[in-house]
Amino acid sequence: MSIQILEINYILNTFLLLFSATLVMWMAAGFCMLESGLVRSKSTAVICLKNIVLYAGACACYYLLGYNLMFKDVGLWIGTLDFFVFPNIEELKLLSGANVNLQKLLSTGSFSLAIVFFQMVFVATTASIISGALAERVKMWSFFIFIAVFCIFIYPTVGAWTWGNGWLSQMGFKDFAGSTIVHSAGGWAALFGAWLVGPRSGKYNKNGKVVSTPASNVPLATLGTFILWFGWLGFNGGSVLSLSSVFDVATMAIVFFNTNLAAVGGVLSALGLSLLLYKQVKVLLVLNGAIAGLVAITAGPDISNPIFAFIIGSIGGVLSTLAIPVLEKFKIDDVVGAVPAHLVSGIWGTLAVGIFTEASFKIQLIGVVSVGLFVLTSSAIAWLIIKWTLGLRVSSSSEFLGQDITELGIEAYPEFLNIDDLHNKQ
Repeated sequence: MSIQILEINYILNTFLLLFSATLVMWMAAGFCMLESGLVRSKSTAVICLKNIVLYAGACACYYLLGYNLMFKDVGLWIGTLDFFVFPNIEELKLLSGANVNLQKLLSTGSFSLAIVFFQMVFVATTASIISGALAERVKMWSFFIFIAVFCIFIYPTVGAWTWGNGWLSQMGFKDFAGSTIVHSAGGWAALFGAWLVGPRSGKYNKNGKVVSTPASNVPLATLGTFILWFGWLGFNGGSVLSLSSVFDVATMAIVFFNTNLAAVGGVLSALGLSLLLYKQVKVLLVLNGAIAGLVAITAGPDISNPIFAFIIGSIGGVLSTLAIPVLEKFKIDDVVGAVPAHLVSGIWGTLAVGIFTEASFKIQLIGVVSVGLFVLTSSAIAWLIIKWTLGLRVSSSSEFLGQDITELGIEAYPEFLNIDDLHNKQ
């Protein structure tokens, strides 16, 4: 292959990674808006702070150690305990204007830090899943510490098994963009955390029945869902990782199309099921259906038949909708429906690859179970240690007044205060 063709491929591949990573970063705003709209107004500012800090913290932790554990010299289980990632020698020469071995530089396919950036925003997305499930009652700093553990060790370990060419990858496990590696992993961590911290005060009455806690801003939650839907095109599309051939471009086109179609299926199935179950449309279930459809198709968005993508997304929307009341029966208070959308639909989407493609269903199941057991166990250990040392739950007075006032000293919607509240503050 000529130098000119290699150079074009290098440019296109690097641009794909950078552009896609930017779209995935935009998903952080989507999670922030979705969560801010679904929590009560008294804890909205904390949600905003948590989302921007968890994004920055996840990126820092992953760059510090996580990336090398996930990708550098991975054996069967884990990569290298090595700090930071830097441009290689030829890239440094290029950046400094020195003479470069162009053949050696271009043989890597793309600029090294472009792939690091792309993987970095993925781990930040995974961390965002955990935030909403524990909203309104988990201590801010305790949550940040867990996110650091998750991004440095837990997520890179399952990533090494799969995308790092570890033992699951060598068995033939398929997870194109992370229905299990990203979404189920975040879902398992969120599930145990939500169970351990307990439901919000007043979530259940004396008879154990669920008390409605209305979302503070439905338009904001809807905007967050649309942002996530948009960013997901980069999440799945960028996971092609290359634009070096007609095949790569065709794959990206089908991935984009299937990703969108699966979300459509998730919306429509959640719409119909909510009407069937509750005799009226529940807008929040429909929003969660969109996300569930996106999560479900993420393991196999390159499937060649778009009808299968629609079916996979539709079933994801159904499963997510059905899982919400099941969690409530077990008194697991998932404020934003993260566990139904990301864990339940992530498991389904991963198994669906073994149903609708030539991938082995048995191996897909092994991957789901092994990742689930590891993430659930390691997350449980981390959550329990934090609980026994720093504590997990805010005080009852902090929960009653809202974390915005007690932890940040501000209010997200001060104009919502009534006149008596304003007089009392003066």
